[in-house]
Amino acid sequence: MIKTRLLISLLFISNLAFAQTTYEFLRMDMSPRAAGLAGSFVSANDDPDVIFYNPAGLAYIENTPVSLTYVNHLLDINFAGLSCSKNFEGIGRFGGAIKYVNYGSFTGADQDGNKLTDFSAGEIAFDVAYSNFLGENLAYGGAVKFIYSSLAGYSSTAAGVDVGLNYSIPQDKWNIGFAMLNMGGQLSSYASTKEKIPFEIVIGVSKKFEKVPVKLYFDIHRLNDDNGGFKKRFNAFSFGGELNLSKALRVRVGYDNKKRKDLTIDNYAGLAGFNLGVGLTIKNYTFNYSFSSMGDVGALHRIGLSTSFD
Repeated sequence: MIKTRLLISLLFISNLAFAQTTYEFLRMDMSPRAAGLAGSFVSANDDPDVIFYNPAGLAYIENTPVSLTYVNHLLDINFAGLSCSKNFEGIGRFGGAIKYVNYGSFTGADQDGNKLTDFSAGEIAFDVAYSNFLGENLAYGGAVKFIYSSLAGYSSTAAGVDVGLNYSIPQDKWNIGFAMLNMGGQLSSYASTKEKIPFEIVIGVSKKFEKVPVKLYFDIHRLNDDNGGFKKRFNAFSFGGELNLSKALRVRVGYDNKKRKDLTIDNYAGLAGFNLGVGLTIKNYTFNYSFSSMGDVGALHRIGLSTSFD
């Protein structure tokens, strides 16, 4: 049907369907801070949005943080996210998150081009996570998620699991993260054929320096993908840096190698794969913004507001 083909084309143009899986919105960077670092966030452990990248990082977080995010995608596509976590003494830290995408409205038409009823499309994922320590510096975490998708009058559901580890070396200010994301499958499919969800293995490190207010991040994504050779498994890397200009102001920059390759058109990529971000803290509130270039396709803007309750 025309409306189905239209939606699939839109998702492809919007860089949400490069892989042979459904629910590609699960790969979207929700956090403006993480996006400013090009998604190099699997080793992070000081932000409630780490629940989207590695639930083990939640174990290190203090108090009860809450984070709200909004992503202005291409065309009429918009994302929204919510994350929070709370520690229970003697039990561990629990977290919850929501990731929602609205693809906008479309004009329905039959195969002859006759106008039909307009329709919309959207997807949502709910996460519940748990994290705790295996040892003084080693944390583990897991999350279960339920996914619902409504596309052009069709719907489907899925369930998935995330698991991860986060190892801290506090004396040298290193962190190492490992996560396996989106392990699971569809519970009900759009049609008769069930599709895969975007399973991904990620490993990364981060380093905070003693004498300069800089923290560097490096991740290798999609280690499970078969890209035609062992070396090509490492092409999906990203790195970023965060500079503390003061206690209130941070700036970020990041580079995503896979996005740059995917968005190269006729050997031209422009600034595709490059990201910039800024964070501003006023009292107990932190405002984050990031800009992510998609080359000639356009750019994504993310904003977020977070706070923490004692």
